[in-house]
Amino acid sequence: MASTPEWTHSLPTALFDGLLPKLATVLELAQKAEGTATPVAKQALLHATNDFKYALAQAKDYASTLAGGDLLVEEQDSVVAMLEMLKQHKQQQLMQFASEVGSLSTIAIPNVSSKMEVDSTASTPFASGGQF
Repeated sequence: MASTPEWTHSLPTALFDGLLPKLATVLELAQKAEGTATPVAKQALLHATNDFKYALAQAKDYASTLAGGDLLVEEQDSVVAMLEMLKQHKQQQLMQFASEVGSLSTIAIPNVSSKMEVDSTASTPFASGGQF
């Protein structure tokens, strides 16, 4: 069982972005003129190869621990279709509600220009103890 990676809260893009340059380094070292003829060249190629293998193993480990991917494509399509239907239903409900509220406001207030009386004592703040 793999241990929990240290990057569980964000996607480690640097890890994945670094794979291609590491592979390029391995290929460049393998195709150099001296190849693996000298011990220094062999050591450099070994180091670059191990660095790439380690980074690739980390990337695979991270990818295998990503959440999701539990549904088949058909099941995902079914869930998406259900959510789209739910969205349409909610939009219809909202439009119906908006039209009912709009019609209620015209029924409840037939004369919009009528003035309202405001009780000034009801809106005056009252300090505790009865003093202002």
